[in-house]
Amino acid sequence: MVRLKDIAKIIGVSVMTVSKALRDEPDVSDATKAKIKKLAFDMGYVPDSSAQGLRTKTTKLFGLVIPTTSNPIYARIVFAIEERAHELGYDLLIAHTYNKPEREDAVLRRLLSRRVDGLFITPVYRFEAEARIYQEIVARNIPTVLLGSPAPFCKNFPAIEIEELVASYNATKHLTGLGHKKIAYLTGPPAAPWAHERFEGYRRALREAGLEVDDKLVFQAGATIEDGTKAALQMLNEGVQPTAIMAVNDLVAMGCAETLLQQGIKIPEDVSIVGFGNILAAEFYRVPLDTVSQPKHRLGTAAIETMMKLIRGEKIELKRLAAEFVERKSTAPPKK
Repeated sequence: MVRLKDIAKIIGVSVMTVSKALRDEPDVSDATKAKIKKLAFDMGYVPDSSAQGLRTKTTKLFGLVIPTTSNPIYARIVFAIEERAHELGYDLLIAHTYNKPEREDAVLRRLLSRRVDGLFITPVYRFEAEARIYQEIVARNIPTVLLGSPAPFCKNFPAIEIEELVASYNATKHLTGLGHKKIAYLTGPPAAPWAHERFEGYRRALREAGLEVDDKLVFQAGATIEDGTKAALQMLNEGVQPTAIMAVNDLVAMGCAETLLQQGIKIPEDVSIVGFGNILAAEFYRVPLDTVSQPKHRLGTAAIETMMKLIRGEKIELKRLAAEFVERKSTAPPKK
């Protein structure tokens, strides 16, 4: 292993000079810095991050906690955070919760034990008003940014949110504008605030069109393709025949659409369907999906900008990010 004293001995300077040169301190000449840096590179010198952390009381590590990378909605968010973190000299430790509170507790404690400089968390939503692990994060004063809606148990942290309600309202308004009056809704996880906001947007658009929510048209789904499949099967088994379907996200929408197509139901000729999220697969699904495009890259960028403000002790002014409706080929006026 190459050490600072090895570089110092070859060049003929002190270890302190080498250390300052590699940190770009101003009291070392540019010529000496260049010479030291070139030799360090040629010798394969790698700084001891543990030693640096002890000196600066930082680790240059961020923890990123999400449900799972298999959910495509997180791909662009993670990319944006990692890209900017790299530019700022930070590394990213990624952990998955699989939407299990006990798993979330475990991964957050591991990240705290690594002395991360900050946490980005997509919370595992629960009905309880308090969660001990979030209380511990507050007590430790760890800069933390939520990726998504806050809930009572994590209300102490700044959150980067999407205009869920407005986006869902606009998507439903698109369907009512086409003439649909019998619009089913496939709901999301019961404890998730974003799922409630999306349902509220659907409800408001119906009321504006002079329609009321029909409980027979509301089906509990979740967040996965499998959830969408189950909801569609329930709809078919109950003999419900909507002219349009709003799904809480694209995965649920595609699970539902695939089930309907397998039953010979045509999209959008027999039934229109709308998703939420605009994951890559939505555009290239066999019936390109009308959906709400979440600004995923902007969300990730806003999250790390907020994190750096927290670290610098600056005032946080949060704004919800707008999401746009994307019209493709999965909606059409209802049959007459």
